Amino acid sequence: MRIRLAFKESAFYTLLMLEGEKRMAKEIWKAGNMLYPVPPVLVSCRNKKGESNLLTVAWAGTVCSTPPMLSISVRAERYSHLMIVESGEFVVNLPTEGLVRETDEAGVRSGKDMDKWETLHLHKEEGTVLSTPMIQECPVNMECKVRQILPLGSHDLFIAEILAVHVDSALLDEKKRLQLEKAKLLVYSHGQYFGLGKMLGTFGFSVRKKEKKRSALLKKEKILPGTC
Repeated sequence: MRIRLAFKESAFYTLLMLEGEKRMAKEIWKAGNMLYPVPPVLVSCRNKKGESNLLTVAWAGTVCSTPPMLSISVRAERYSHLMIVESGEFVVNLPTEGLVRETDEAGVRSGKDMDKWETLHLHKEEGTVLSTPMIQECPVNMECKVRQILPLGSHDLFIAEILAVHVDSALLDEKKRLQLEKAKLLVYSHGQYFGLGKMLGTFGFSVRKKEKKRSALLKKEKILPGTC
């Protein structure tokens, strides 16, 4: 492989990677966040008075399995920030393709100026553990209790434990296995919303032995090995 750096008028460097007939040109930008795609989530929250609000968060992620924990990043000046700090809780609601407009509007308009529940025609649903309402129209809701707040700079990172998960029963098969692909969840990538698209593989498929795949296929087709 041959690597060459070329200086451009824009003060960026172009990295040319040549490998056989493949050629990839890359520009080196100043440091920034380019971790995309991400799941845009609708976060419902409340203050100590019991008033609730909605906000859209694109920077959310899983941080721990045991105990189950996730994180959301929220700017300190956001109207919902103080609500979450006061109550110490929030609900992460996963929006679908059918809620793309509501998801976008909840992220660009402030709860100071409007009742987002009413404006977006979304309905409150009571949780089982916390006092913060869930969004009825979202197929998956996670009730979260704040365990730690980390001021990082432009955003504060809220690390929370998931105390309860609510899933639309329509997403479960006859064996109660979750088929989340049926929910048609949203994906956010560099300012644009997308659907998930087709499945390309399952966890562990890259290291699964071919013989096991073949045996599973034969079993599914009810064909005994050695008879085909």
